[in-house]
Amino acid sequence: MAPTNYLTPEGAHRLSEELRHLLSVERPRVVQEVADAAAQGDRSENAEYIYGKKRLREIDRRVRFLTKRLESAEVVRVEEQPAGGVVRFGATVEVEDEQGQRRKYTLVGPDESDPTQGRLSFKSPMGKSLMKRRVGDVVVVHRPVGDIELEIVSVSFG
Repeated sequence: MAPTNYLTPEGAHRLSEELRHLLSVERPRVVQEVADAAAQGDRSENAEYIYGKKRLREIDRRVRFLTKRLESAEVVRVEEQPAGGVVRFGATVEVEDEQGQRRKYTLVGPDESDPTQGRLSFKSPMGKSLMKRRVGDVVVVHRPVGDIELEIVSVSFG
């Protein structure tokens, strides 16, 4: 059995939309392109045919990956999280670093993380450091470039 894959409702929607798009739009289009290229004759030197087959394998690999991730997904609804100011999956956490700079991060699953957008995986070093902490706690995040202390300023859900 695959390990549980935690997702926010938005993340689950994005993955299922990507899967739907691959199956209903992208794959049929590439199949038609391969069929057209195959009709041209000699396939051994037909770049369109060779590239099309390669693209089909990539699409099929991504479809298998997304299917497995969605099958093992557990969608965590933020509104079902217990109150109390404790950092949990789906929380938006505002932190202040040693220089007084503040940043906000939302803790999400690995499949939906995007640090440039402030969406951190709860399995990342910073995500692990923040989990189960409260407002006012100071956490140490171990990074390759050195440790940094962060104070949790606020925790919100939704």
